[in-house]
Parts: sequence; C-alpha cells; structure tokens
Amino acid sequence: MNGVLTAYRRALRAQFSGRMLLLSAAPLLLSLFMWGLALYFGMQPLLDWLGGLFREYSAFETSGNVLTTLGMGMLKVMVVPLLAIALLLPLMIASSLLFMGVAAMPAIESHVGRKQFPKLEKKEGGSFAGSVAVNVGSTAVFALLWLLTLPLYAIPPLAWLVQACLWAWVTSRVMSYDALAAHASLEERKRLVRERRLPLLAIGLATGLAGALPGIAWMGGAILSIVLFPVLAMLSLWLYVMIFLFAGLWFQYYCLQALEDLRAETPVQSVV
Repeated sequence: MNGVLTAYRRALRAQFSGRMLLLSAAPLLLSLFMWGLALYFGMQPLLDWLGGLFREYSAFETSGNVLTTLGMGMLKVMVVPLLAIALLLPLMIASSLLFMGVAAMPAIESHVGRKQFPKLEKKEGGSFAGSVAVNVGSTAVFALLWLLTLPLYAIPPLAWLVQACLWAWVTSRVMSYDALAAHASLEERKRLVRERRLPLLAIGLATGLAGALPGIAWMGGAILSIVLFPVLAMLSLWLYVMIFLFAGLWFQYYCLQALEDLRAETPVQSVV
C-alpha cells in the first residue's frame, strides 16, 4: 500500500495547483450548464409526473404507511421530491464522471506523465473511443445498480457504504483505463488492472466514501425545502467534479508508477 499512499500525497499536492483547478473548469461548466437547464425546465414536470403516478396507483397511502412503520412519518409529504432526487443523482454523477474522463483526464495524464515520468515510453494501448465506451458502459451499470439500491436510503449509514462501494467499482474501472491509455500497451494495462485490482479498488473506495456525501446531503436538503433543490444540486455538481479531479490525479500517479515498476521488473530483451 506504500504506492497508494505515495500517489495520494502527490495527488493532494497537485489538486489545488492553478493548472488542475483550470482543468476542472471544463467538466464543471459542462455539468452546470446541462443540469441547470435540465432542472430549470424539467424538475417541475418530473415532480408532476411522479405525483400523477403515485395518485394513479394509490402509492401515497402505501409509502406513508411504510414511512410511518419506519418511524419517518414526517417524510410522507416529501416522498415525491425525495424520489425525484434519488432518480436524478446517479445521472448527475454519471455525467460528471463522463465529462471529467473526456475533458480532463487526457490533460491530467499528459501533465503527470511529463512532470513526474518524463522517460516513460508511450505505447498508446488505449484510445478516445475506448475511453468513451468504458465511461458510458460503466456509468450505465452504475446508474442501474444505484436505482436498485434506492430502498437503502431508509438506512442512511448502509446507503452511504453501498454507494461508496459502487463508486469504488466505477472509478477504478473508468479511471484506471484513462490513466493508462496513452502510456501502457494493451497487455500492460490488462496485467496491471488484474494484478493491482485491490489497490485500485482501495483508491476508488476512499474517494467513494467522500463522493457519497453530496448525495446524502442533497437528500437531507430535500427534507428542509424543495426550494433548496437547485442550490444543493449545483453545489453537489461542484463537489462531484472536485472529487473526480482528485480521484483522477490519485489514479494517474498510482498507475504510472505501477507501470514504471512493471517495466523495471521486465526489462526489454535485446535481439541478437
């Protein structure tokens, strides 16, 4: 785990540099623009649609009885807004991760490689199309699993832990690909992902524990007032982007160091 901690310290130093903060601007602005429009034009229609479904299937009474049984009867009037938020959260996280992977990770890889690993040969084992495919596929699975675990919101500590595990899986899968795309060959990337699976998941879990907090905070804000939705949503987007930026740096430093170590252990044989 020494490599994980070393990469953490390097990422922490780089996180708040001017260049990294500038890199976070593109995915942040893209996320804010897209979700600002979506919430402005779509939030009330979504609430109306969900409310109509609840009235059509008499779900208000059922959900009220369930919440009363759980000792949370005061949330009966907030069940539709809470459900709307829970449906939107995985989409917001997925979009932030996708924008970070497409708009920032290539620049992060180039910066870290040039500054910290200037002699590391680039073997181009990944591609932009491959990155988009991994991002979209992984975040789609993440969003589906998130929706399936929505009932766990009734037990916040368990919901936090499960969401952190989902983050661990999706970030380790997506960011390890992006971190190694330019420098590692296809075989090297597959070998590193296989041999370093536990450290990669550990980095993902550590960032996931922090990444699950904005969602819990947003759900809590819904209890206070529906007016807080847009404000908390925009704040959550900023937090997601910053967390993904740090995670990207952490994965980048760790993966390139692991690649350098792998090549040192397997010297190229000269042809006689």
